[in-house]
This record gives sequence, C-alpha cells and structure tokens, in this order.
Amino acid sequence: MGSSLNANHLVYLLHGAVWTIGLSLIAFIGGGAVGFLVALSRISPLRALRLASGAYVQVIQGTPLLVLMFLLYFGLPTIGIKISPLLAAGVSLTIYVAAYIGEIWRGCIESVPKQQWEAAETLALTRTQRMFKVVLPQAIQIATPPTVGYMVQVIKATSLASVVGFVELARSGQIINNSIFEPFIVYLIIAVLYFLMCYPLSRLSRRLERRAGARGQEEFSFSS
Repeated sequence: MGSSLNANHLVYLLHGAVWTIGLSLIAFIGGGAVGFLVALSRISPLRALRLASGAYVQVIQGTPLLVLMFLLYFGLPTIGIKISPLLAAGVSLTIYVAAYIGEIWRGCIESVPKQQWEAAETLALTRTQRMFKVVLPQAIQIATPPTVGYMVQVIKATSLASVVGFVELARSGQIINNSIFEPFIVYLIIAVLYFLMCYPLSRLSRRLERRAGARGQEEFSFSS
C-alpha cells in the first residue's frame, strides 16, 4: 500500500463492503429462520414454549451484540472450541437478529384482526392450517415494512464484527487508515458506502409503509 489513498485502497474497501453485504445476508437469513420459530413459540398454546422463547428474547435483547461476539470468539476457545471470525460473527448476529425479528413478527401475527382467527376456526381448520393458510399470509403483508427497515440495522450492526478480526467494511477501513493515516477521507468513504447500502432499504421500507397504510384506509372505507 502507498502512503496516500489510491485505487487499490478503494478496491479493498469495496471488497470489505461485499463482505458486509454477505454477513448481513447470513445474519438476516439465519436470524429470520430462527426468528420465525421464536415468533411462533411466543404465541404457542404451550406455556413452557412461551416461557422459554420469552426468556430467550429477554436475555438476548438485554445483552450487547459485542458481548455475544466476544463470548463466542474468545470464550469458546477456553473450553476447547475454536471458531473462525466469520463463524463467530455470523452466529452472533443470527442469535441477536432472531430475538428482534421474532418480536417484530410476533407483533405482526398478533395484529391480524381477531375476526380472521375466528373465521378460520369456523372452517374447522387445525391450528397449523389456520396459521399457515389464513393468519400468516396477512401477517406477512403487515411485517414486510418493519422487516425491511430492520435490515438497515442489521447492515450497520455488522461493523461490530471487526472486533473479532473479521474484515468487513469497517475493519478494512481501519486497516487502510493504519497504513496511510488519512482518517477523514477513509471514514468518509466508509460512511458513503454504508449510506449507499442502507438508504435504498430505508426508502423501500417507507414506501411499503405508505402502501400498507393506503391499503388499510381503502379496506376501512370499503367496510364502512
């Protein structure tokens, strides 16, 4: 690397941005899968399952993501389990995202009008059939805007992976800055790259919210 910012540095930052996107996808897909189970468990008729999932949400939401990463990356080797920075970051983010996504989706499922649940019951559907054929299709429409909006938080949270040595966007910028010591321009470029990743999702989330609001007003007017 040279003594001033050059094209190679920009390529390295873009490479870090690609890893940020990849880590975000790992966190969102993994966290979404676990979060879906958490959401269903939170409304389960089984009290033990509700208590267990509720405890999971409370513990994870009350624990900083940084602590989870430290626990997995630095704590597990003390008991003979050594994992890579990518695995530590991916698992930590999955656990963390699942707790928040699960609560978002639980709220959206419970916001489906009670009349829809009752109508499904009158059709003699099982609880599973009611959930997957009647409730979830409506809950998905409600959940889409906040879920897309939360993806912005996931992207920004990946910057914490640098503490375990994973080279994503923030870490790549730190490495470059340690080499050329031009913090203003380096971190300005990093900020711009994060903005380019997050702004489209923010815009999409707001558009979906407006569309959902307009749909709700139309349905209210029709029912009136």
